[in-house]
Formats: sequence, structure tokens, C-alpha cells
Amino acid sequence: MAEQRKMELLSPGGSIEKIETAFTYGADSVYFGLKDFSLRTNAKNVEYGTQEKLREIKNRFGGKMYCTVNIYFHEDDISKLEEKLDEIQDYPFDSFILSDIGILDILRNRFPDAEYSLSTQASCINSRSARIYHDMGFNKVILGRETPLKDIRKIKDANPDLLIETFVHGAMCMAYSGRCFLSSHLAGRSGNYGDCSHTCRWNYRLALEEEERPGRYYPVLEENDWTTIMSSKDLCMIDHLKDLQDAGVDTLKIEGRMKSIYYVASVTRAYRKALDHLYDLTVDYLPYREELFNVSHREFSTGFFFGKGPIDVDEPDPLVQTDDINKPTTGGYLRDYLFLGTVRQEVEPGVYAVDIKNQIRSGETIEFIGPDVLFIREPEVEVLDQDLRHTEHIDHCKTGYIRTSAKIRDGYIIRKEIRL
Repeated sequence: MAEQRKMELLSPGGSIEKIETAFTYGADSVYFGLKDFSLRTNAKNVEYGTQEKLREIKNRFGGKMYCTVNIYFHEDDISKLEEKLDEIQDYPFDSFILSDIGILDILRNRFPDAEYSLSTQASCINSRSARIYHDMGFNKVILGRETPLKDIRKIKDANPDLLIETFVHGAMCMAYSGRCFLSSHLAGRSGNYGDCSHTCRWNYRLALEEEERPGRYYPVLEENDWTTIMSSKDLCMIDHLKDLQDAGVDTLKIEGRMKSIYYVASVTRAYRKALDHLYDLTVDYLPYREELFNVSHREFSTGFFFGKGPIDVDEPDPLVQTDDINKPTTGGYLRDYLFLGTVRQEVEPGVYAVDIKNQIRSGETIEFIGPDVLFIREPEVEVLDQDLRHTEHIDHCKTGYIRTSAKIRDGYIIRKEIRL
């Protein structure tokens, strides 16, 4: 019997630093957008002119790079893309992720050896659609988040040569695979053009009663006269990787190009350990799984994989952090730690440069996390200014250093516990 193909772990990139972080913490491949053609225009999409740096990262880690070209193209956008093809050709992309099939031939004519993935925005959720996309030239389909495991198995059985990718962690959308006009209507910012204002996360005052069923109300959670009825729970499938494997999934995708480097590091690391555990039971992933709850997130659910979704399911899932699963999330993000920055090179014994994201103060307790280090607590860190002299604090956008006896290295993440 042939050995089963190992599932690929695909993590979000964006900036050069985030791409390096994803690979450092265990990603097999990273997806990110180029400016102008990515569905996350507010993410730090890779700027043009970074080809050599990306090529160096690719050679160093050996992973794949996926380019997201997943906006819906208006007529003027097509000509803009055609003008950029020569420059795109210089990038070390292995695959393109497309939502608009109208540009498939444009890219395929220029990049015949590349692989092509159908974006989840195309809402492919059945075997017949998958077959048509495969016949068009897509080697992989990123299924709509609404696809349950039982249907994934049917899609894979009907299309054994087609690779199947699914989102396994991160934000969910209240619309059908993100096809939402709420942001455009209320804020003048189109989610289908990469500029979603996340209006589904806003607070609303309303009551829902069907005309012919008086007295029967849709369940609406209210707090201080407002509701978050459209704000969905976050997806977390870390305890169900075997179920995904059995369903025929080839690639596990983590959502989060708009999120922090700390998020990318922690979530990628946890799923890397869980995947390794799937193939080697001696790998202990549970401590890293618990770290997912320390990263900024909404209440967790298993999405639509086991039924109709986090609002309609009958049985509670152990990952859901609420007594009543039959309701949308009750509020915003849950967060126990603040991301402070990233460790850089050691400039002298025990002294490290820091890429600072939030203020670090001398004498406070901080923690370091690494790809294979759950965390190291430093009870009284000393911070140094740009001249390597003791200072009370170092701030974002300033040159700074830390002195520590902890065994750390370039790429470790620095955080501190939030005390309420």
C-alpha cells in the first residue's frame, strides 16, 4: 500500500518579515499578495522590487511561495495586470491563487509551468464544479469554508488528481465565502476589492421576528442594547487534523494576512506540531495547542466541517469557549498576551537587537517563544538604548536592545502577559 501523502501547511505572509516568520515556525509554504492585485489591500503586501530577497528566503527554507491574485477584476485592472507581468516573472512564485477565472489564461500564457489554485472566493463546494475548474487548468481548489467533511471526501473521490485545500484556522465570514457587500454599502469599502471594513464585527441594535410567526424570534445576543449578530466565531481545527486527512484534504491553510507576526508564529508552530504528531505520535503537540488560546482570537468553533455551522450545530464542540454554541460570538477578541517585538542578532554576549512593536520596560517580566521552545520567562529584563546604555524603556520605531541570560536567537518572539 502506497504511503499516504503528507498534508501541506500553508501560512499567511505579507511583509518580508512575516514570510520569514512563517517559514521559521514550520510552514511548508506561504501565501502573500503583490500590491494592487491582492484581496488584502491593507495587509503589508510585498512591494515590487523585493525579488532577490524573496529568492534568498526561498533558497534558505526550501518552501513554496503562493501569489494571491484574488481580487475581482474590472476592465482597467486587467490592463494593469498585463503591464506588471514582466516584473511578476522575476519573482520565485510556485503558484498563483485566483478567484477571477477570466485572468487564468493571461497568467498561464506567461507562466505555463506555474501551478494554479482556485481561491475560496470562487465558492467551489461540489465535485462537479471542482471537475470543471480542474479541466480549465487549476491543479488545486481551495474549497469554500461552507464545505463539510463528508462533501470534501466526495469531491476528492470524484477528482482524485485534483489537490484540495481548506482553511483550518482563523477568521470566518458571515457571507458566502466572503462574497459580501455590507462593507461597501455601509462604509464605501468593498470587501470584494480587498478593502473590507469588517462591518459584520460592528455592534447593531435590532430585533428579528418573522411576519407569519409572531413571537418566534431569531436568537440575538445583546449587551448594553447592542448585538454582534453577524460576527462569526473563529475557526480552529487543530484537534481534527486526522478527520481532514481522512476526508482527502491535501493542504491546510491558516487565515491571517492582516494579523501580527506573533499570531503567524504561534499558530503556524501549533499546527506544525499537530501535523508532526499526526505522523509521529512521539511529538507532543498539546502544549503548543494550548498556546493558541494566548493569541488574540475570537471564540473558537469548528466551522461548517461537522454540520451546518457554528450557529446551527446541535452538539457543542470542545474548542468552543461558550456555554451556548447556538449563538454568534458575543464580542471582540480574546487576548492574554501583548506582542512586544522580535529578537534579532546578538550584538555582544547576552545582548540582542530587537525589532520593537510595543514598548518594553526595564525590570518587567517578558517571555520569549521559539519554533521549538514553548516559552522562556525573563522576570526582569534590562533594556538598552541605541548606544547600548541602560534605559527605562524602548519604544516602537526606535533602535533598542535587551540584555538577557535566556538562551534565545534571531527570530524568537517577545511578549508579555496582559494583567487586567
